[in-house]
Amino acid sequence: MYLWIKALHIVAVVTWFAALFYLPRLYVYHAMARDKGEQQAIDYFSVMERKLYRGIMTPSMIAVIVLGGWLLYLRPQWLGMGWLHAKLALVLLLVIYHHACLVYLKQFAAGRCRRTHVFFRWFNELPVIALLAIVILVVLKPF
Repeated sequence: MYLWIKALHIVAVVTWFAALFYLPRLYVYHAMARDKGEQQAIDYFSVMERKLYRGIMTPSMIAVIVLGGWLLYLRPQWLGMGWLHAKLALVLLLVIYHHACLVYLKQFAAGRCRRTHVFFRWFNELPVIALLAIVILVVLKPF
């Protein structure tokens, strides 16, 4: 049972990260379209962003948390390991990032987002750093 849960957890992580990478990239294009006054593109990006956030990103995040919790239930000894504490802190930061994406989604939908495409290019890099750190922690278990 443990390996099935672990496999599903990994699939959920991959799906969540795909969305975490793609949604801010859509924000880059949305901000560029806004700056050019391309209303049809703006409307198109708003629909894509909403569907990605609600249909893929949020269900994936929930699956990651539920399956990760299940894994911890099956391996409670990990709770005493420093690498897991660091990983969980990074996951918490990713959940906060996930919700920051919702704030920007709502701002774009209301026509109130004033962040530039350059901001979103940098914002898009944050999950990359988290992914790198999490994979290193899980594979190497440095502490």
